[in-house]
Amino acid sequence: MNPKSLEAILLIYHHPVSKNAPTISEHVNSFRQYSQFSVISLNTEYGFDRRLLGLRFPLIVLHYSLFGSATYMLSEPWRQYLAEATESYKVAFFQDEYYFCPQRFAFIDRYGIDAVFTLYDPKYWDQVYRRHTKARQLVHTLTGYMSDDAIQLAQKYAQPAASRRIDIGYRARKLPFYMGRGAQEKWEIGHEFSSRQKALGLNLDISWREQDRIYGERWYKFLGSCKATLGVESGVSITDLDGTIYQRYQQLIAENPDISFEEMSAEVLADYEEKIPLRVISPRCFEAAAMRTCQIMFEGDYNGIMQPMVHYIPLKKDYSNFDAALQAFQNPRVREEIVDNAYQDLVASRRYSYQQFIKEFDQFVIDAGCEVRMLDESSARILQTAQKNHVWRGRRRWVLYVAVAACVWAWRVMFFFSWLLPEGLREWLKKRRWIQRILGVPANERARS
Repeated sequence: MNPKSLEAILLIYHHPVSKNAPTISEHVNSFRQYSQFSVISLNTEYGFDRRLLGLRFPLIVLHYSLFGSATYMLSEPWRQYLAEATESYKVAFFQDEYYFCPQRFAFIDRYGIDAVFTLYDPKYWDQVYRRHTKARQLVHTLTGYMSDDAIQLAQKYAQPAASRRIDIGYRARKLPFYMGRGAQEKWEIGHEFSSRQKALGLNLDISWREQDRIYGERWYKFLGSCKATLGVESGVSITDLDGTIYQRYQQLIAENPDISFEEMSAEVLADYEEKIPLRVISPRCFEAAAMRTCQIMFEGDYNGIMQPMVHYIPLKKDYSNFDAALQAFQNPRVREEIVDNAYQDLVASRRYSYQQFIKEFDQFVIDAGCEVRMLDESSARILQTAQKNHVWRGRRRWVLYVAVAACVWAWRVMFFFSWLLPEGLREWLKKRRWIQRILGVPANERARS
């Protein structure tokens, strides 16, 4: 039987059942929420539904959540489906493009990816993609956009400036050395402010420890209680096109686990710094703007979106203007003007909203000549059935996950409290071996009972 062609977009993504990653969910959901075309979104975590073999789509979008560092969340059936979909126009969104490049390049050519949505500045497209792949089209994109949910959370948690108890709040993490000096800036800026805390006389809440990271609504609540936050350009300062940097990094770490960044840089990194950087504006910049939290950040391009002393207080990377930056922050009038500018230009203007992102994506689809549309009633029913089956498949897996977790939890509770049971009841339980196993009775004791 010939596959039925649906004039809709197939969006393939990955999201673990046991985790909640709102940035991924917001990006994925924006396609179905705002596109003028019909979209079906399928999560590879739920496996491959063989009924998909009977359907073909003119446009297949591969979401960045599929592409981990070394592992791609596409099972063999998914890969086979992509390989056989030769008539489909295929689009891939990538992030973390700075390493495992040969694997990505091979994937693009093996599965006939027509267009790549990349974070790289266009001036690096020749060096990265055109020289190493057959992708016909490259499109610049951002790591994330402003969602309506984020704006609602900002309205809920943003406190008046006078009520904010934290002067400067910040969270970061230390990143591996192979990402270059640019990646070290994320924690170094926090360390510099922390080291000056006593002299500053400010209430700081800054950490780069993994255990201090804040997620979900708690992050917005934290940001809404800060007068200012710190920031740097997201991304890295080194691109490892052939894998040699990462390989050498692993060798040096194995030889000397305590090697410093400066030592690592002298050995392998220095020659690659800023040759092909991947530096972009962070979603945190949009979040801080929505929360009306002032941003003190290293000087940078920020995709041309944020301008110094307009949207943020600039800090030189050698900290030579530290006192001037702090003076600007402590001036309520200056801080309020910068906060208002950031809110108006990054949030209220809607230029960087998910609606605008999808509007531009839809125009890309039209320009590419993809024959997609809003489906008629008959085709829409087929699409809705496929989507519902996929959702139910995911819910069944979620129920199974919860059931297994509940059983493990119950076993642990029973094991703990079994030693508190009355002696008579314990003697009765000893005669029932399946209960003994649950209660953790030693095997040799079970054998004597």
